[in-house]
Amino acid sequence: MISQKSYETTNRSGKLYLVGTPIGNLEDMTYRAVRILQEADLIAAEDTRQTRKLLTHFEISTRLVSYHDHNKNNSGPELVRLMREEGLVIALVSDAGLPAISDPGYELVCLAAEEDIPVIPIPGANAALSALIASGLPTRQFTFIGFLPRDRKSIVKELERLKSKQETLLFYESPHRVNKTLAFMLEVWGDRKICLARELTKRHEELTRGTIEECLAYTEENPPLGEYCIVVEPAGEEARNEGEQAALNWWESLTLEAHVEHYVDQAMNKKEAIKQVAIDRGLPKREVYNEVMKQD
Repeated sequence: MISQKSYETTNRSGKLYLVGTPIGNLEDMTYRAVRILQEADLIAAEDTRQTRKLLTHFEISTRLVSYHDHNKNNSGPELVRLMREEGLVIALVSDAGLPAISDPGYELVCLAAEEDIPVIPIPGANAALSALIASGLPTRQFTFIGFLPRDRKSIVKELERLKSKQETLLFYESPHRVNKTLAFMLEVWGDRKICLARELTKRHEELTRGTIEECLAYTEENPPLGEYCIVVEPAGEEARNEGEQAALNWWESLTLEAHVEHYVDQAMNKKEAIKQVAIDRGLPKREVYNEVMKQD
């Protein structure tokens, strides 16, 4: 266990700051974020060209280095070495919003934490939460999903998993895939209330509230532009009941033998596993025993 006291003075000065940046409107940059970027020894950026525009606007001259999905396995350990051995203060930024949220950063945070290097968040704009609070959908409980998989089989499987969730769901989607994603949601979930939020904080900010079917019709008539957040209302009573029933009968697709093996894999002996399978299925224990032993 490692306990981090972010602002306790020590001889070691190396730190990793996770700095939130604007998702569109530059006025959303905080005074603190500007100061940290000015004072850091290095700024590690997802796209140095994009970040350089931000630094130029705020007259920040700190040295910029690249840290992204394609070089993180080499760049990450080197950044950690600089913090650990040379005491450098490094600020990590993504192209927009908070680092490590559907953007690079998670792995670097893990490496730094393992080396007992303080990891300090500098809050800022976030597209998903901005969309949620403006959506008009429940905010008490929510789950951030991010981007769905790309192929049909994986998309349907993930949407089936989420079908009975009793909290508001938050997705990211690109403009050229938003219609396809809405069509899959309609197919798997049926019609639900959603909010499509695009170009948040920018000049062409738009929030479209309605059902999946209504929003899909709207985007088919009005070609999607800009990055989207899709906010989806929680599952209704029928979907929740279906999900609860599926959870109760998770074993339905298994053979008796596979059902027994499931419990054996969880450290039950075979006798205990057979007894539990009989309870699950409402069968006589002898019937399960005879069937499983016959397979042996």
